[in-house]
Amino acid sequence: MKKGWVLFSVLGVMVLALTAGALYGQEAGELVTEAGEAVSAAAPSTSSGGFLSIVFKSGAMAFILWLAIFAAAGAGVYFGVDCAITVRPAKILPQNLIDAVTQAMAEGDVLKALKCCDDEPGPLANILSAGFSHVEEGFDVIEEAIATAADLETEKLMQKLTWLSVVANLAPMLGLLGTVQGMIAAFATLAGGAPDIGVLAMNIAQALYTTAGGLTIAIPCVTVYYIFRNTANRIVLRMEALTMEMIKDLRHVEVVED
Repeated sequence: MKKGWVLFSVLGVMVLALTAGALYGQEAGELVTEAGEAVSAAAPSTSSGGFLSIVFKSGAMAFILWLAIFAAAGAGVYFGVDCAITVRPAKILPQNLIDAVTQAMAEGDVLKALKCCDDEPGPLANILSAGFSHVEEGFDVIEEAIATAADLETEKLMQKLTWLSVVANLAPMLGLLGTVQGMIAAFATLAGGAPDIGVLAMNIAQALYTTAGGLTIAIPCVTVYYIFRNTANRIVLRMEALTMEMIKDLRHVEVVED
């Protein structure tokens, strides 16, 4: 269900981006037509300056680059939505689990606390289960098992944010690559003698559009990354404090057999 919603969001953003680009290109083309009739009559040939024309008429390499930029945008949306779903206190630290384990530990029933963790799986449940599973081996072993499990769950949590950071760093590089590719094509057009103004403008537009596209993707991704990273750090600190508070009584708890 979650993957379906994420895929729907990615497709929706891509459709909106293409629609906005088409509308912008149409408006830009109309303005150019109205303002530049005299120049158009003197020029040997012209090309539409719309966004879709930039994407589809700038050559095979430019088209592949645009596909990579759109893919980065889709990945950014996917990982952003995924982090919004998973990096939440209610998801990682469910209050029902905290209350149930706290009550079980107050009763001195470790097996009941372990069952509560099995009934509501998650990062906190995995950490507590690692400690409760070693209750017969002493408190030192319990602390070591919980520390290992906490490191593992923290790494899983941070890996989600790492992918968002990858997109934030990759998008400007793709934009820069498009800028270089567009400028190379522009200077190649100039080197051929009397340049076709339409082709030259298309090459320069390609360079600028890809730069803008990369930055448009990177800026939101960087912002979202730091927001979720700070949220994750607060959740991890709270999770560690809750875990230590819950297991402190294990020094004196005995296993209750049914």
